[in-house]
Amino acid sequence: MNTTIFYTPIIRHIMPVISRMILFCLGWKVKSKLPDVPKCVMIAAPHTNNWDFFYTVLVAFVMKAQIYAMGKKSLTHGPFGIRMKWFGILPIDRSKSNNIVELTIQQFNSNDKLIIIVPPSGTRNKVAYWKTGFYYIACGAGVPIALGFIDYGKKTGGIGPLFYPTGDIEADMKEIRQFYADIKRKYPKKQII
Repeated sequence: MNTTIFYTPIIRHIMPVISRMILFCLGWKVKSKLPDVPKCVMIAAPHTNNWDFFYTVLVAFVMKAQIYAMGKKSLTHGPFGIRMKWFGILPIDRSKSNNIVELTIQQFNSNDKLIIIVPPSGTRNKVAYWKTGFYYIACGAGVPIALGFIDYGKKTGGIGPLFYPTGDIEADMKEIRQFYADIKRKYPKKQII
């Protein structure tokens, strides 16, 4: 795994304070603390705009979380590509099947500590259903799912309870979606949960 901004020595010590100040000035609060587990798949939901990433990074710094996040491959190309990788973006080529689930499980198996954020919608656009890769990654790696959120209605960000998949995907997805039912998106018409 690449070294990210969250592992950079000086930055990782000053950014929690700066991030807390930025959130305070914007009227936002961090509602929870980092779960006491070394590894987890974190859902990034709801995901309806680019500001979600901005708030997620600030919340991660406040929580002192060292995260990686799955994002479309095009984010890591061009003039800002190196910076996006430094921010922990793991490029996903959505144009073809790359067995991302198996590759991610291998990353969990070869690291003692790892938090990977996965937007289950797979896009900022309106979707009819969530992709289930995050669920199969958590099952295959034997790690919990952290229910990360950015709530624009309450101006809060954080992590809800840890969810341990049972293998019954229909029942589990219903329970996970229920957690997100009252969380306000920036653009509510863009996504269905």
